[in-house]
Parts: sequence; structure tokens; C-alpha cells
Amino acid sequence: MSCPSHATAPHTTTDIPEVRVNGTLIAADDIAREVQYHPAQSPEDGLRKAAEALVIRTLLLQKAKEVLAEGDEVLSEESLLSALLEQEAPAELPSNEECLRYFDGHRESFQSPDLLQVSHILLAAAPDDEAALQRARQTARELLSQLQRSPDHFETLARQFSACPSKETGGNLGQITRGQTTPEFEQQVFALEAGLANEPIESRYGIHLVQVDRKIPGIPLPYEQVHDQVAAYLAEVRQRLAINRYLHWLIDEADIEGIEIGKSLIQ
Repeated sequence: MSCPSHATAPHTTTDIPEVRVNGTLIAADDIAREVQYHPAQSPEDGLRKAAEALVIRTLLLQKAKEVLAEGDEVLSEESLLSALLEQEAPAELPSNEECLRYFDGHRESFQSPDLLQVSHILLAAAPDDEAALQRARQTARELLSQLQRSPDHFETLARQFSACPSKETGGNLGQITRGQTTPEFEQQVFALEAGLANEPIESRYGIHLVQVDRKIPGIPLPYEQVHDQVAAYLAEVRQRLAINRYLHWLIDEADIEGIEIGKSLIQ
């Protein structure tokens, strides 16, 4: 199952209905424990999601023990489920023509990332230290004024004032792509034009004076370079659809008491 959420589990099991799957009882205690893995808006919704998940798991395990080859009973439950779905819900691999058709329709998704060659001067200040932030903002305004008059002093000022290890290279952060820095810094710096930023940038680390030395836009990637990625994606989509159909069939064929399972469960 997924990592536990902060959803609130019920304190007792008295309100949990008796749930059976083809005659097999799903214990109320098991449903109560399962709730923590299913974020929900209310305890009742959490119980429903937990019960649905255990119904699906029970159905799959029952089917696995019914259809898998003799000897597979020694497998772990997770291995049993994987073996069952591999056997009962196979999905054809996409053809090269299908991959190419998808690629042609989604070319904007297949390009190299935008790159920025960036230098900065970090004036460190904790986000909850308002006095330090005010001092950093004041220093930033003074340094920015100097840099606007003398842009070639950036490296010198970085070595003198920056609290980032990049000060040793004049504030040079090298080439960065999205996802490599903090979200608040990234959002602002990737919106800048080349050159010295007109305003300081604030992040969880403090105040930054930023200079974009070079902007390198992403370029379209050739089909040959992304074929495996496209094929893997289409195969995953087909596998999910195959499993979806199989689960619907299992639910339709099963005798499930105590809960109604809707399509939303497996979409």
C-alpha cells in the first residue's frame, strides 16, 4: 500500500459494516487499520475507501489461488498479485507505428529542458527572522545599485558578500534546469531575461541578487531518442486499462456483501 496519510481513523470498529467477498469476511479491525493509507474528507469516506481497497485485494488473492499454477501458493501475496495480473490482464506492447503516431501528436512533450547559466549573491536570512530579512533586503538594494552602475563587479561582490559556497567561483551556479533548485527560486529565476535581474529574489534561504548569464531554450528531441520512453508510457497506459477491465469483471462476477463498489474505485 501507499505511505500513511494523516487521515483520521475511527476510534472503534462498531460502526464498520460487515463486509464479505464470496463468503470471506473482511475483519472490521483490518478495515480500520487500512484507513490510514487512504486520504479522505471524512472518517466515513476513509472507511469506504479502505473497505473498497481490501475488497479488491481479497478478490485478486482469491482469483490468484484459483487460477495460478500449482506451487505458486508459496509466493508472497504481492508476488501472487503480480503473477495473476501478468497472466490474466496482459497488454500488447505498442507497435512502432503507434509510438510514432503518439510522438507526432505530442511533440511539445519531447524536448530537452530549458537551461539557465546563472550567478547569484545570497544574503542569508531565515524566513522567520524579520529583522535579518530587513537587513538583507537593505544590503541587497545597496548592492543592486552598485551592480546597475558597474555590472562587471558581480564576481567581486559575490566573493565578498555571498553566503553561498558558489562565492568561490564568483557566484556562478553553472547551468541549472527546472527541478534543481527550490520552487520559489526556480519560478522567479526562469521568468527572468538574460542579464542582471532588476529586483532581488527572495527564497527560504534569504535574498538573492541574480544574474542570468545565458538562456538556453530546450530543443525538440528526435523520435529515435525518445522511442523507448514513448513505448514505455503507452505500454503502461495499456496495462492500466487491461487491469481496469479485469477488475470490473471480477467485481461483476463476485458476491460482495456490505458495500457497493463503484467505478471510481479503480479509475
